[in-house]
Amino acid sequence: MCKVIVIGNQKGGVGKTTTTSNLGIGLAKKGKKVLLIDADAQGSLTASLGFQEPDKLDVSLATIMANIINEEDMEPDYGILKHDEGVDLMPGNIELSGLEVSLVNVMSRELVLRTYIEQQKERYDYILIDCMPSLGMITINAFASADGILIPVQAAYLPVKGLEQLIKTIGKVKRQINPKLEIEGILLTMVDNRTNYAKDISALVVENYGSKVRIFENSIPMSVRAAEISAEGVSIYEHDPNGKVASAYQSLTEEVLADE
Repeated sequence: MCKVIVIGNQKGGVGKTTTTSNLGIGLAKKGKKVLLIDADAQGSLTASLGFQEPDKLDVSLATIMANIINEEDMEPDYGILKHDEGVDLMPGNIELSGLEVSLVNVMSRELVLRTYIEQQKERYDYILIDCMPSLGMITINAFASADGILIPVQAAYLPVKGLEQLIKTIGKVKRQINPKLEIEGILLTMVDNRTNYAKDISALVVENYGSKVRIFENSIPMSVRAAEISAEGVSIYEHDPNGKVASAYQSLTEEVLADE
C-alpha cells in the first residue's frame, strides 16, 4: 500500500522542502521506495536535491499535468529523476505558475494531480509532495491526492497563528473532494531549545491544537548545518550525519513508519 503525504503550509520559510527531502531520504534508508514530487513553482526541492536549474528541465510536474489534461499517454517513469540517496523525484519549476492559471478552465481541475499519483501508486511505498506556500489550485490538487498532510510550523508566533486558515482549508477539501484526507500531524521546525520563547510557542501549539491534531513528538532544531544542505544537493544524513538535525529527522521517520 502506497501512502501519499503532502508537506504543506501556506506560510513560507517553515522548513517544508527540508522536511520533504530528509523525510523522503530517511524512508528510503529504511528500504522504502519513495517518490518526491516538487509541486512548487520555485523548484526549491528540485534545486536542493542537486538539480540546480529546474527551469531548464525538459520535463517537470507542469508537463505531466498538462499531458493529463490533454489526455496524452506517458510511460510511468517519464520525467522522473533519480537521486543518489535512493529517492525518485518529479521535479517542479516556474511552468507550474502558468499551469495554475490555465487550470481554472479545466474540468475536474482539482483532480489532475490525483490522476498522475494513482498511476504511480503501485510503484512506490511513499509519495511525498512538497507544496508551494499558498492555498492555490496546485496545492488543492495535492490535498485532493493525499492520504495525509504533514504541517511543518516554525516555532514562532505568526506561523502558529496562520495554522487556523490551513486547517480550515484541509477540512473543506476533506468534506468536498477527498474524504480520506487526514492531518498526519504538526511538526515544529527551527526550534531553538535554548530559549523560553521556543518552549512557550510549543506550549501554545499543544494548547490550541493538541486536542484536535497530533503534534509530532520530535521537533526539528534550529541549525546552521541544516540551512547549508540546500546548496549541497544532498540530505542532512550526508552533510552532517552525526548532527542533531539528522537525528531529529531520523526520529521523525520512525514516527511516520510507526503509523503503517
